Amino acid sequence: MERNTFRTIILSAAFLHCISIFPADNYTSYVDPRIGTGGHGHVFYGANVPFGFVQLGPTQHTRGWDWCSGYHHSDSILIGFSHLHLSGTGVGELGDILFLPVNDATINEVTFTHDNERCIPGYYSILLDFPKGGQVKTELTATNRTGFHRYSFSSEIDTARINIDLKRGIGWDKMIYCDIHQLSPRKISGCRLSQGWANKQQVFFVAEFSQDVEMRRLNQDTLTQIVFKNKAPMLVKVGLSSVSCENAELNLKQENPGWDFDSIVTKANQLWNEQLGKIKITTNNPSLKKTFYTSLYHTMVAPSTFCDYNGQYYGADGKIHHGTFNNLTTLSLWDTYRAWHPLSTLIHPEMQNDIAQTMLHIYQEQGKLPVWHLMGCETNCMVGNPAIPVLADMILKGFQVDKSLALEAMKKSAGSDKKAYSLLTEYGYIPYDLLPSNESIGKGMEYAIAYGSADKAFPNEGFKRLADSYIHYFDVHTGFMRARAKNGIWRESFDPFAVELNHIKDYTEGNAWQYIWLAPHDVHGLINLFNGKSRFASKLDSLFIVKGDLGADAPPDITGLIGQYAHGNEPSHHVAYLYNYIGQQWKTAQRVREIMETQYHNGIDGLCGNEDVGQMSAWYVLSSIGIYQADPAGGKYLFGSPLFDEIVINVGNGNTFKIVVTNNNDQNIYIQSVRLNGKKHPYSYINFKDIAEGGVLEMEMGMKPSKFGTKQKYCP
Repeated sequence: MERNTFRTIILSAAFLHCISIFPADNYTSYVDPRIGTGGHGHVFYGANVPFGFVQLGPTQHTRGWDWCSGYHHSDSILIGFSHLHLSGTGVGELGDILFLPVNDATINEVTFTHDNERCIPGYYSILLDFPKGGQVKTELTATNRTGFHRYSFSSEIDTARINIDLKRGIGWDKMIYCDIHQLSPRKISGCRLSQGWANKQQVFFVAEFSQDVEMRRLNQDTLTQIVFKNKAPMLVKVGLSSVSCENAELNLKQENPGWDFDSIVTKANQLWNEQLGKIKITTNNPSLKKTFYTSLYHTMVAPSTFCDYNGQYYGADGKIHHGTFNNLTTLSLWDTYRAWHPLSTLIHPEMQNDIAQTMLHIYQEQGKLPVWHLMGCETNCMVGNPAIPVLADMILKGFQVDKSLALEAMKKSAGSDKKAYSLLTEYGYIPYDLLPSNESIGKGMEYAIAYGSADKAFPNEGFKRLADSYIHYFDVHTGFMRARAKNGIWRESFDPFAVELNHIKDYTEGNAWQYIWLAPHDVHGLINLFNGKSRFASKLDSLFIVKGDLGADAPPDITGLIGQYAHGNEPSHHVAYLYNYIGQQWKTAQRVREIMETQYHNGIDGLCGNEDVGQMSAWYVLSSIGIYQADPAGGKYLFGSPLFDEIVINVGNGNTFKIVVTNNNDQNIYIQSVRLNGKKHPYSYINFKDIAEGGVLEMEMGMKPSKFGTKQKYCP
């Protein structure tokens, strides 16, 4: 067969395949997984199912920060297709069990063009040209715990090969031990242990082939080549486990016992469609629809399943446990407690018990609640105690949580920095001169949020002092949160724009302008520090206007700047909604619309910052339907400015919540009036209970600000 003819047939088949599983009303047809693969989005690109353990996709050389997920749109070289990836993190990790189809024993990377790539939810394909002639079409799909490959080599390739690389990972990941064995003419098994962000990661796998293969070791156990006669296509099923090869094989038998590749693609697509259909939007703007459903798709990559079909999982204590719940991993809590978790309580109520049990079991296994948990390991990444707001929010919303154990965990967990926490409990704030690692304000403010949330779930349990500790950082003379010493004196050097000053960092991925507002658990207390709403409003207005230099040492996370508001990083995410607390809901509408229009779009670089495991997209999902939970615990969803004419949310238990928006367009961004279940609703927020029980919310929009949300008695 001639080369160009092979290319035409393959690409046409891929195109027809996409059409066959994408009827016009399928929500997955509005998803473009490429969005966020450029710029600083760091999103996963490949095949997976919602919240699946396996994320099977292309992997490139790690060339810098923008390759944290293992893939960046600017690159044109692949080193293979690995089964585990992260999405939107600021640290590179995973990349385990790397497969690369080749036609020569010496090849360990392949160039490609994006014109030959196709990716839809649950399916990825690419046509690769080999340096010495010949081509292979690679197709990937997945179940929860298994990956499925289909390789079609061009006819001039007589002997085909697949490299299995157990050495290379992504980012910080370093292999410390691996093993591989051929069990039969069509089956191999192996394992990979590594250190990196997750300091003791283990992955076991079993791979089955659709034809007999010969296994050749090229570099001891780290690089193996699977050789076979080219009887295209070659199908490969790979089961993964964090426990054992036996469990990997069990996962494979239970989730993918047959050899029907297309049926697995269809099932994966159906799973995505079911999850995406939990929010149905009506709009005449196809661009907005694409941005919305891709954002919703990004929120469902993680957290990931981290237990086997039989319930076993690798625990935070390094032991194997058996759970009666779906154990989870990839808990980016410093990011996700702000919007992802409030969104999940609305559209994934069935997941909340698994989330709660996962976090409480981690507490029992490692002695504290998770901070940033990955593959059974505590990375201690970021600051504070971000699991506490998540648990508190679930308790306040009435989800099933072991309250006694949750209270015990909240009291005994010292977060990621025991030294900082001990200083906080001793002094009532964290003195910078007693904390060698700095970030005293970043840590102190996050602890205040955590224990402010705990205080709402468990009043009179001693959390109030820690909840109020943020006030000690407020300097009334400058109007900023500032570092202070053990004797109460402010740090002498101060620049509200600088992220670091004289190599000293008081804030965590931010500056003084961004950290003024980090008290979402006690906004009225924060307003009082400014001696009233007028000064608070003036300072808040200034945030979105003032210009200044962040400094040469500013981390790349601080992006998406509007003035000094930084949408590319999480501490700013609630800030636009603070106007609701002071009777200026119309300003929230202005700013939220501006953020949605300038910081999100449906291009390759459509995210202004890294996705942060769904948080960036969760902000957009909530804001675009007109609501946002600024206080991380308690369930008050503040009104913003909805983008769509109608939104229908499946909130579980057979209930739906419909939002009907009249007179909605690009100019009519201001809420004029609201009705809930036919009755006037003057409040500039709605409670979780009202949404979860189902009903109809009607919003009337207009071109000019109205009196809606201006009376203090109707403010949150």
